[in-house]
Amino acid sequence: MAKEYTRTQRISQEMQKEIAIILQRKITDPRLAMVTISGVKVSRDLAYAKVFVTFLDESKPDQMKNGVQTLQNAARFIRSLLGKVANRRVVPELTFAYDNSLATGMSISKLVSQTVQNDRLRYSRNTSVEKI
Repeated sequence: MAKEYTRTQRISQEMQKEIAIILQRKITDPRLAMVTISGVKVSRDLAYAKVFVTFLDESKPDQMKNGVQTLQNAARFIRSLLGKVANRRVVPELTFAYDNSLATGMSISKLVSQTVQNDRLRYSRNTSVEKI
């Protein structure tokens, strides 16, 4: 029977969970108080990992840039803590990147809701005009 997940996918999921725990319990920087790990992509040779993050308050672009930069500056420390927890021979080099898929999804959802509302309004106007 074929495996459902590859090794890199399993390691990505494990790293996502462990990095989230590390950020929640070990990192005390107030700039990283509302950070969420949305995904981790590990290279096939397990040497590099790109960690995608989102922030709770995404209305301030400067705060997001500073948050990603703060995470990048703490990457070596996070990697060392990850190495202690993971018990692996190789711990990937971490690179942090902002994941805008949540913001994009919310804006698309808002546009769809507005379109549906406009269609309902237009339909109600047309039906009231036809009744007269």
